[in-house]
Amino acid sequence: MHIGLIGGIGPAATDFYYRGLVDAMKAREAELEMTIVHADAATLVRNFEAKQPQVQAAIYLRLTERLVAAGAESVAITSIGGHFCIEEFRPLSPLPIIDFVAEMDRFLARQTFAKVGLLGTDTVMETRFYGGIKSTEVLVPPPDVIAKVHRAYVDMAINARVTEEQRTVMFEAGRALTEQGAETVLLGGTDLFLVFDGHDPGFATLDCATVHIDAIASMASR
Repeated sequence: MHIGLIGGIGPAATDFYYRGLVDAMKAREAELEMTIVHADAATLVRNFEAKQPQVQAAIYLRLTERLVAAGAESVAITSIGGHFCIEEFRPLSPLPIIDFVAEMDRFLARQTFAKVGLLGTDTVMETRFYGGIKSTEVLVPPPDVIAKVHRAYVDMAINARVTEEQRTVMFEAGRALTEQGAETVLLGGTDLFLVFDGHDPGFATLDCATVHIDAIASMASR
């Protein structure tokens, strides 16, 4: 199946999805047929912070129409934070959506976690993945820490690089979640691999983007 990706939000996240899909399809001994369109990260952040999901959904529609013209048969958004307008985008999309939230809930339903922690944007944390996780209890930081994590995450995503100060914010927030009883901490922002790859935070983590990538690869190999 020809997969369409809405990328660019941010650049590092798009690269993470691209490399992950190449590896996943190689493991399946299948050829990857894919087209990527670019959504501007700064524009998405403005719409996100202004609480304008309809505006961002309209942007996704325009980009998805380009994917249709390129021959894509389904679409996925390469940003967990970028799913903030998924309910507005769903009825507009001319292609079936490989929905991160639904895939994540199905994945967690197959696990044995009683409690998991969550790091990501403020909306991802406050809504516990947009209200879509029903299969396990999701713990999030207190409001002041959510604000710190959000700002560190957004700055990191736009710049496609992480500072040691930003890494410290994420590690401290994750450790606090494990102290509350989280058995693992869900990395609920695609760019969080910049923080955690090659570093041991002292607690278990689960990169949610890899769950989405696996679901996309399963669809692409059909």
